[in-house]
Amino acid sequence: MDRKPPGNGGEATRGSALVSSRRSGYTESVPKTMTPPHLIKSNERLIVALDVPTPAEARKLVTELDGVVSFFKVGMELQLAAGPDFVRQLIAEGKKVFLDSKFLDVPETVKRAVEQVVRLGVSFLTVHESGKTVPAAVEASRGSSLQILAVTVLTSFDAADIQGLGFQCSPEELVLHRAKKAMEAGCHGVVASGLEARKIREMAGDRLLIVTPGIRRPGTSKNDHKRAVTPAEAIQAGADYLVVGRPIRDAPDPRKATQDILEEMEASWKTLPA
Repeated sequence: MDRKPPGNGGEATRGSALVSSRRSGYTESVPKTMTPPHLIKSNERLIVALDVPTPAEARKLVTELDGVVSFFKVGMELQLAAGPDFVRQLIAEGKKVFLDSKFLDVPETVKRAVEQVVRLGVSFLTVHESGKTVPAAVEASRGSSLQILAVTVLTSFDAADIQGLGFQCSPEELVLHRAKKAMEAGCHGVVASGLEARKIREMAGDRLLIVTPGIRRPGTSKNDHKRAVTPAEAIQAGADYLVVGRPIRDAPDPRKATQDILEEMEASWKTLPA
């Protein structure tokens, strides 16, 4: 069994307590609350970031992309502008939501906040990999379908930024260190640049989902992402999900831009070994 998606018509099944998943020689047990990556429909692997200032603009983009993608990221800007009701509406319409809150606080505060997120019914939630934040979030998510993603190193950071924070290592070394800690804490996945995805996959096998932001098509502006990759590069490196915001949001035709990215993703999956 490989990492290729079954196509837009494929459906995941969750019959038993544990489902076997294998990628590149690694075999792990995946909890039944998680869909094994190889069973995820291809158009659900692209997460569109609703990085807009109003619920009306978010709704417009969701409507434009209806039937093309069904997974959306709601970040801090829209969380504050629209509140939890907007998230509930998306879920009620059959959309999946990635709540990009990037929690970082004392464990008890994180735990109580994650319990509130569980009640919302979102699919993914980000917390920073720092101290006891990840273990607290994982504990609070137990028994639910919420999957916790540990933020490793933001894609807007390069080596100079890392050193400026006092870390005497490369971004890759810090990403791998944090990914390993997240995995040991029972985290479901990590948010990491495509530049580090291959090393994470080699280290973790299928024990971590890899969600990759900072996606830019060849020849386009990287904006403030210093460790950006193309959709094809991210998939070849082992990413399970790609997060795309501005290249879709700011495109003259967001629907076509999304379809173009999906086509590049599909073409890349076809080159993966069986």
